[in-house]
Amino acid sequence: MRRASNDTGHDGCVLIQSETAGAVMRLKTTIDLFEYWNRLRGQDLAPLRSQVEPTDLRQILSSVFLLETSETGRVAFRLAGTRICDLFGRDLGGAPFSELWAYGNDDIEHTAAGVMTHAIPALLNATGFTAAGHRACFEIILLPIRRDDGECDKLLGAIAPAAAVSWLEVVPLQFLALDRSRLLHERLGGDEEPNDTEFDDQHTLYARPPSIADTMRRVMSSLFVEADGPGVPVRHNRLRA
Repeated sequence: MRRASNDTGHDGCVLIQSETAGAVMRLKTTIDLFEYWNRLRGQDLAPLRSQVEPTDLRQILSSVFLLETSETGRVAFRLAGTRICDLFGRDLGGAPFSELWAYGNDDIEHTAAGVMTHAIPALLNATGFTAAGHRACFEIILLPIRRDDGECDKLLGAIAPAAAVSWLEVVPLQFLALDRSRLLHERLGGDEEPNDTEFDDQHTLYARPPSIADTMRRVMSSLFVEADGPGVPVRHNRLRA
């Protein structure tokens, strides 16, 4: 069930809370995508890729992405919405998902792979940092998608900023730092729970908060890379509203 709230955060944005999956999603974009995915799957663990219609998501399409396992075994962007690409100042088609994160890339990789393996959605809270020192909070949802043989080999997701700040999409984010990730396992009715080592008994993964030293190292590293010139171009796979 979705529970709407008229509460207004300190940043002025109206918050909507959803307890559909047993964990609170605070942002309309992630709530809308989760509820769309939940309707599509019906009684199945996850919907089929063929069931997902971009036109159904036109209101949030620019914030939606699709991940898949690449030929190298990395979880990478197959498609990314225009707003997501603008957040990072580049096209993300073909880029590894873990490339967006400051540290703990293995944790991010394992979390995304675990969502596909167990067919259980995950909700991530992250902080994005720019080279100029700006920061913003984001909510990210990862939802498993099945192929015809029943195996989940893709992730449908969305990235939503917690507040509308003037510099977003103008000053590119250098990296994201994971604050917390939670499995939305309650949708299984409590009868099934993953027992693999990717997830702990509380179905919650915590990342240490970014220290000033960690943040500065990543910012300085990104500046040196930019000084050397742009990297290899990636495919221009964008989702447009």
